[in-house]
Amino acid sequence: MTIRPLLAAIALTAMLSARSPAADAWKVGAPIVTYWAGPGFPNGSDLNDAAATQLAEGGWNLVWCHERELDVAQRHGLRGLLTADVLSPGALDDPTQREALDALIERVRKHPAFYACHLIDEPSAPAFPALGRLVAHLRERDPAHLAYINLLPTYASNAQLGTKGAKVEAYTEHLRQFVEVVRPSLLSYDHYQLVNEGDATDYFLNLALIREKALAAGLPFMNIVQAASWGPAENASPQSPRVPTPDEMRFLVYSTLAYGAQGISYYVYCFPGHRGGIALADGTPTPLYHALRTLNREFVAIAKELQALQSHGVFHTGMQPPGTAALPKESAFHFDPPITDVAYRPGERVEGVLLSRFGIGDAATHAVVVNLDYKTERTVTLTGPAPLEIFDATTGQWSPADGPRAELRLPGGGGKLVRVRP
Repeated sequence: MTIRPLLAAIALTAMLSARSPAADAWKVGAPIVTYWAGPGFPNGSDLNDAAATQLAEGGWNLVWCHERELDVAQRHGLRGLLTADVLSPGALDDPTQREALDALIERVRKHPAFYACHLIDEPSAPAFPALGRLVAHLRERDPAHLAYINLLPTYASNAQLGTKGAKVEAYTEHLRQFVEVVRPSLLSYDHYQLVNEGDATDYFLNLALIREKALAAGLPFMNIVQAASWGPAENASPQSPRVPTPDEMRFLVYSTLAYGAQGISYYVYCFPGHRGGIALADGTPTPLYHALRTLNREFVAIAKELQALQSHGVFHTGMQPPGTAALPKESAFHFDPPITDVAYRPGERVEGVLLSRFGIGDAATHAVVVNLDYKTERTVTLTGPAPLEIFDATTGQWSPADGPRAELRLPGGGGKLVRVRP
């Protein structure tokens, strides 16, 4: 298929998807921007109008809430992630709780702000059969809304995962069982790699394994990234988490986009025992809030452009941390001049440039380019198979590049979306 008919097919696919959704199936809709441990979260502060205003102005579009707070979310144009004690696998085995569960779903399923219900965080594989029963029960009664479960990272132990083997083997089996037994509508996981002495090694490995499983299962995925430090501040170990900088948040947002995620979440918004975060206990925004106010909107704009496409491949130039692949010589998109290879040493920050390809069918029509060095700005020249356009994530507009060559100025950790010109 040539480029022009292919782009027309992409536009038609997106139009049909928008006009003719399955009447009873949950869809992502607007790419997800949410948080962990903040307003509306269990044992956290309430989702009130002041908090909802701050969230909406900051570019968040999915907020935690109790049933009574769905109206608050609606007033501010936000989607609600419902939390309730009865949203538990054990509810199906108790007639009284089962009745309460069904009554809750019946009450909220037509609420304009209701988007998803939270079931559990980081379950072990032995819990999957019971969770699968609950997901099926909820889907039968309300297929239009998401039953949300978040998974463990690669650095979880075998006991936590409930599977055996070395790291990749055990984690891959954990994902396989989750998809086959629970039958989720979304994959979500967390991974926190920014520590006091460097960056832990498996961030891209975890992204790669989740992306691979999501593609194989035909599911969207969400990445929960680090926005805080926790544990004692005094005498913290070298491997204790550090408070990320705004530039590091940009790196987390754009690397998540490049791997094809349709959702991003931040740990934490504001919660006791944590430093940094997105807001202080009195609601005062932190520097991360002000950075994410822009980055959240850029995430949604780019993820929306990629929503109708398939991730074709993610390639790393410069350094090759665990779980990454080098850019093939025959790639339709490549750098000219090429990026110089640099040896990767575990624990140091990753340098180089990430290039991911997207399209429909076999032809790659779009590319996301990310500067992986979150401390240094970089300019690269991307060459494509035909004249290119560059996406402005702030305005949502495409502008022509210099024929098949696009010069991209990338801030530390930042990226650009490029496509073959229609």
